[in-house]
Amino acid sequence: MSKQTEIFEFDDADLVRRLCGANHANLALIEEAFGVYIEAPGAAVHINGDAPSRARAGELVKEIYQRLERGWPCGPSDIRALIRAMGKGKVKAATVDAIIPFPRRSPIVPKTPRQEKFINAMRDETIIFGVGPAGTGKTFLATAYGASLLARGEITKFIACRPAVEAGERLGFLPGDLNEKVDPYMQPIWDALHMVLGRDEVDRRRAAGDIEIAPLAFMRGRTLSDAFVVIDEAQNATVAQMKMVLTRLGERAKYAVTGDPTQTDLPHGQPSGLAHALGILNGIKGIEQVKFLASDVVRHPLVGKIVNAYEKDA
Repeated sequence: MSKQTEIFEFDDADLVRRLCGANHANLALIEEAFGVYIEAPGAAVHINGDAPSRARAGELVKEIYQRLERGWPCGPSDIRALIRAMGKGKVKAATVDAIIPFPRRSPIVPKTPRQEKFINAMRDETIIFGVGPAGTGKTFLATAYGASLLARGEITKFIACRPAVEAGERLGFLPGDLNEKVDPYMQPIWDALHMVLGRDEVDRRRAAGDIEIAPLAFMRGRTLSDAFVVIDEAQNATVAQMKMVLTRLGERAKYAVTGDPTQTDLPHGQPSGLAHALGILNGIKGIEQVKFLASDVVRHPLVGKIVNAYEKDA
């Protein structure tokens, strides 16, 4: 099949430069995926290859440009996600409703259809379970969504909790105050908050009491109202702990419960509160379950292959 060059003209040369990525890294990913050669002089993108490959690469280039026009990020991980999506058919146009907006910064954009479903569920439902393997963005998206609500004044408090299984929920033997004892267990939450809000804003809101991160056991006896609550690593909660925290739900509150039921660190023979809750709460109005797969892994591309290998060996 003969190779020819097709030219795609755009309006903004600066957006085309951003489309290319640093050192044309984005273009290199597209070239490798579709077997084409791409140049981007000025406000145009030239794609050389056979007709089917040019068409698919061109479709992706136009989608990336449209996302950049909206102010959405399109780094290498976004490009890889779009390429994977194209492997299953026509690339899906970006959905405005399924982003996580922030004042004065780029929004968070889902990289897979299940990430999009998870964001929509957090918008529409009261309790949302996001379960599946590591690297699928469950904790990050839940934290980012809650931080977005806080930044936009739609809630007054962001709360995150995790079962401190390694310390048996008894942290007294560790040095330091409560924050110093708890923070090592909560680092993924802090990392996500710092990424989307910035360290200074997180520190300010933490000092004001707008952000609270604590072990799961510290939720006992409270009513959590006007808040977005992330229950992370929920597979390590016991059945009693899961019942306790879910029944803390107050007015104008939402829960995002994340974890991987296959990775529990509970003592042998002790049932996971996450797996139990998924079974008994299925089908209740206001509660939704989003189950991520290895194909949703958005970390290093090898992570998805590792997850698949372990699933086959199980």
